[in-house]
Amino acid sequence: MSVNILGKSKGFYDRYERRPGTNKEQTHYCPGCGHGILHKLIAEALTDFGASENCVFVSPVGCSVFAYYYFNAGNIQAAHGRAPAVATGVKRAMPESIVISYQGDGDLAAIGGNEILHAANRGESITVFFVNNAIYGMTGGQMAPTTLIGQKTTTTPYGRTLKNEGYPMRMAEIIASLESPVYVERVMLADTRSINAARKAVRKGIMNQIKQKGFSFVEVLSTCPTGWKMTAPQSQEWIKSTLVKNFPLGVLKDIALQVEPLDLSLNLAPSSRVPKLIGLEKEKLDFDPDSMKISREIDQEIKIAGFGGQGVLSLGVWLSEIGMHEDLQVSWIPSYGPEMRGGTANCHVKLSHNSIGSPLVTNPTILIAMNRPSLEKFEADVIEGGAVLYDSSLIDIEPTRKDVRSIPIPATEIANELGNTRISNVVILGVLAGFSDFLDPAVVQRVLPLIFKKRHLLEINLKAFQRGLELGRELLA
Repeated sequence: MSVNILGKSKGFYDRYERRPGTNKEQTHYCPGCGHGILHKLIAEALTDFGASENCVFVSPVGCSVFAYYYFNAGNIQAAHGRAPAVATGVKRAMPESIVISYQGDGDLAAIGGNEILHAANRGESITVFFVNNAIYGMTGGQMAPTTLIGQKTTTTPYGRTLKNEGYPMRMAEIIASLESPVYVERVMLADTRSINAARKAVRKGIMNQIKQKGFSFVEVLSTCPTGWKMTAPQSQEWIKSTLVKNFPLGVLKDIALQVEPLDLSLNLAPSSRVPKLIGLEKEKLDFDPDSMKISREIDQEIKIAGFGGQGVLSLGVWLSEIGMHEDLQVSWIPSYGPEMRGGTANCHVKLSHNSIGSPLVTNPTILIAMNRPSLEKFEADVIEGGAVLYDSSLIDIEPTRKDVRSIPIPATEIANELGNTRISNVVILGVLAGFSDFLDPAVVQRVLPLIFKKRHLLEINLKAFQRGLELGRELLA
């Protein structure tokens, strides 16, 4: 006797640990939102096709970004509108993966309009799910490129007008007009019948990629009760009575059966060319890479934080440069506010002997704090037995943790003595080389000329590094 057990798709996490807050069992979407329905359809398809473990979601700014919380798959967050470009890079680097670009209308049709057109025109072997609710749902209900004539939003309180804002954009029709896409369809999430039709479109879009057919684009008319100021049932009726009249449903293009599977290996640049392209040809090095002593025992995850203008991001780049010359896997990713100077900034650096799955450093082995707010914010994240380096010239407190190594460095004071406070980050680099076993001072001194091309800059930075190195060795002793 068979028994059907209804439960959450294996394409989802059992618990949504990535989601902030205490409730890890429920989704956070507004009641009546279509994202949850579309999530379910995608998760079921990935599970049925055995593709979850091999899938990478690319989601940009907007409600679409929350796919990261729920799908048991790889995830990359892209800048606003740039998901197709990031998806292109992922697919070309890992052609065997299933890459999904999951985007909203305020993202794909506005700032990302150029990105999606060129990805479609190239026929990239990705699947795009385009959630069209005719409004910017996440950021306050502003007008989107798909907002209807007469529709009221926070930025069109009297309704969108043809004379002032122009017609809403029909992205599925635009994509279908290109030669390369193999499948373009528009569906809606308004009732059981339409959801079943959407399910078929979702599965077809994913299966096309599994069969290496090319670019698939599924536009989904979805509800946004909060942005539309409606109840969930009202929003479903509005899709059927109004939205679908402006965005007709149906298959706009389907030539998947007529095309041969793509040879995705043709998109890959020969790996032997990469070192030359980025200036890392081994035969041109003026030192022996084997002389480096970057730790073979522990992969380093380093977070560097401070004010903009302190060289926070530059220090991270230099550490990554040293790692590349050691043939390590490296990653560097910045995080900073809109201020060019004076705003908060931090960066994440990973130096590893294995492939790096994510560039984010959640629990650093080393924290370099260059101002007090950074120390207070990130100290608790350092792993037990890790190290906290902090600029004691600017930070008037000590770390409270007793299970980490605290390294006070009067970096700004030393830099000021040398004549330029902007070289405090090089002082810290010297200390890091002095007290650790994963930076060889001789190697760093050979790499610095590759960074500082001008002689006067090189001279003062070499002095700063030497002072920091001496201090690091004293601290170690």
